[in-house]
Formats: sequence, C-alpha cells, structure tokens
Amino acid sequence: MPENKLFLPEGLRPPAVHTLTTLHHAAESGEILEAVAQRCDVNHTLHFSLNGIHATMERSEVNARWISGADRDISVLSRVGKPTCFTVTSLCADEKGAPVARLSRRAAQETAMEHFLHTLRPGSILTCRVTRPESFGAFLDIGCGIIAMLPIERLSISRISHTGQRLHSGQKLPAAVLSIDRSQLRFTMTLRELLGSWMENASQFRAGETVPGIVRSVQSYGSFIELTPNLSGLADPREDLHVGDRVSVFIKSIRPERMKIKLQVIEVLPADEAPPLHFQITDGILDQWVYSPSCCEKEPVETRFASCS
Repeated sequence: MPENKLFLPEGLRPPAVHTLTTLHHAAESGEILEAVAQRCDVNHTLHFSLNGIHATMERSEVNARWISGADRDISVLSRVGKPTCFTVTSLCADEKGAPVARLSRRAAQETAMEHFLHTLRPGSILTCRVTRPESFGAFLDIGCGIIAMLPIERLSISRISHTGQRLHSGQKLPAAVLSIDRSQLRFTMTLRELLGSWMENASQFRAGETVPGIVRSVQSYGSFIELTPNLSGLADPREDLHVGDRVSVFIKSIRPERMKIKLQVIEVLPADEAPPLHFQITDGILDQWVYSPSCCEKEPVETRFASCS
C-alpha cells in the first residue's frame, strides 16, 4: 500500500475481509486495519467481529493519551457502530479454543502521529474526513482518528456563519496543513487555498450570464452574493434579501484588475442544498498560494506556508 494510504481517516479504508492469516500478518507487521466496533461492555471494552473472529479492545487501547478527551467515558462509548482503526497486538484462544484477537487503536494513532510529525510540513495536503462541524470551525480526522482543527476563516474566501453551511459529518475532502504545533501535537488545517484563485473561479462566468448564488452579507450599499465559495460579487441594495437566501443574479461586469464582479439580483429562489465543493488542488505540497490576479491593483491576497513550531 502506498505510504500516503497507510494512515487514512477512519471510515475511508477500502473494505477488507479479515482472516486468521491476515490477522497473524498484521500482528507481525504492525499493519493498521479497520472494522466497526459492535458493542461496548460494562468494563468499557470494545468488541468486534472480524469475519466471525472475536476481537476485543480494552479501554486503555482506544485512544492515545494526547487525544483530547481520551480519558472520558464518551470517547470509548462513541466508537460503537463506527469504523475504528487498530493494530493487532496479539492472537490467542478462549476457553473453547476459538481464536480471539486483541486490538489497539492507541498504537495505530501513535504510529500515525510519529509518521505525521516526521513527514508533514505546512502546505502538505491530506485526505481528511469531517467529524464535527461547529460555528468556530470543523474538526477533521486527518488519519487514524487524529483530529485537527479547520478554523471557519480558513474554509473559503467567502465568509459564512457556521461550517455546517459548507461541510457535513463524514464528508471526505482534501485539506492543507496550515501549521503544526509539535509540542502540543496539534495540526491546524486550511481549505480555501484548494478551492482556486480569483481568476480560476471567475473564469467559470461571463458578463451577461444569469447564474445562481447565495447571499452572504447584506449591507446598506448592497449585498454580497457568493457565486462559488471562493468568489463573490456585489449586487445593488434590495430590501427583500436576507443572509442565506438563494438567488439568481445577472452578471453585469467582471473586473479582474479590481477583483470586482457587479451583479443584479433577478429573484429569490427556493432553498436548496449547499452545492458541492470543487477543488482545484487535491494533493502535493503548497509553498505559497496567491488568490489575487496578477493584474490586480489591490494588495495581493495570499498565503505563505511558514515553518512549523
């Protein structure tokens, strides 16, 4: 398996059939596997069925000690019914001679963290999975249940009031490492750089077209309408508009030198699901990202990926 696939977020590993042979191999090699935790007993031990082979994961093996809330009961209980990564620490037999596997998610997380600290740097792009959207940002699983924060201001150029307006739990997406706090074992992620520059987004539109958009801000001088998560335009004032409204807009002009798009709202449209995110970049390592067009007269909007702390 390629190295970048060894430490996938939980729930993103391809389905696998576990056998005694594969479990023995995993126990010897330290390979990280995944299965759904079926129940948690009164001792807070998780139980799994690996293709009919009984497996257990003791409470102390569920989370690495530096995982936030690792010592709380809910951190164990909440694994039931969810894909859970693990290494096989041992194989033995029960009193009836049936095989029993002992599992450790903690060991998988420790291995993944060591790999991340050794190989990742600001700008590295990872495949992530959204675990929980919040008003201040979204929690992302960057691999083996290791959680990183995606602040709401790093979600897109167009500002929103809650990350749930763009993301949902379980969603798979790429994100870039913004910073690494090695002393605290914390990763901060960013998404907006992967959604394209002003020109990459503006090139999808032409003056004279009418397209849908979402009202993101209502001011006395007009309303900012999001055409894509990384592109907005300004429409003339209208009293019947509210933040979050879906509207159709006529594109009056597109001016790259000022990074301005002038719009006219045609009508308010029925509410709809948030459109899917379209990424311009999905892998590799970023050193610098410039949002502004080269001809822009304004101060450039850019991101420089600094060295980690």
